[in-house]
Amino acid sequence: MYIVVLVLMLSLCPMTAMAKSIVVLGDSISAGYGIDVRQGWVAVMQKKLNDQFPGYLISNQSISGETSAGGLARLGQILSRQKPDWVLVELGANDGLRGLSVDELKNNLTEIVRRSEKSGAKVLLLAMKIPPNYGSRYIEMFYAVYPQLSKELHVPYVPFILEDVALNPKMMQADGLHPKAEAQALIAEKIASYFLPLLE
Repeated sequence: MYIVVLVLMLSLCPMTAMAKSIVVLGDSISAGYGIDVRQGWVAVMQKKLNDQFPGYLISNQSISGETSAGGLARLGQILSRQKPDWVLVELGANDGLRGLSVDELKNNLTEIVRRSEKSGAKVLLLAMKIPPNYGSRYIEMFYAVYPQLSKELHVPYVPFILEDVALNPKMMQADGLHPKAEAQALIAEKIASYFLPLLE
C-alpha cells in the first residue's frame, strides 16, 4: 500500500519540481523598465524555453539601476536560494553610465562568474554598450571587457544585445536608453540564438 501511494504521489508531482533553473542577473534592460515586465525579453525567452526546452524555468533577479557591484553583492543569496543551472549576466551598463572604472567592472564580472561556477552554475555574459557621448576610448575599453572575460574565463558571451534596436528610434523609449515592448522579441531572439544551442 505504501509503495502504491508513493508512486501516485510521484506521478502527481508537478514538472516544476524537476525543472532546471536559469537566473537572469541584470539591470533595467532585463527588469523591463518602462514596460509591462510580462512583455520583457526574459518573459519572451521563457516562452521559447517552454516550446523547445520545457524543463527550464527562468528566475528574473534583475533590478533597475543595478551595477556590477550591486549584482555581486546580491549574488550569494540568489545562488543559495535559486541553485541555478545557468546564470545569465546582463550587467555593466550602469557602471558605464556612471563613468565607473573599467577595471572595477571587469573585476566584479569576473567574481560573479567565478562564484556562479563554484556554485555549480554555468554562465552566459550578455554584453552591453554605452552611448557615444562618453568618448570613443572609454566606450571601446568598456565593451572590450566582455570578449576579454569570455576568452580569459572560458565562458560564452552574447555581443551587444541591443545592437538591432538601440539606434532605431521606433524601438527605443523617449530616454533613448531603454527598449520599448516592440523591441523585446528581437532582444530575446538574439540572446536565444546564442543560449539555446548551449542547452542542446
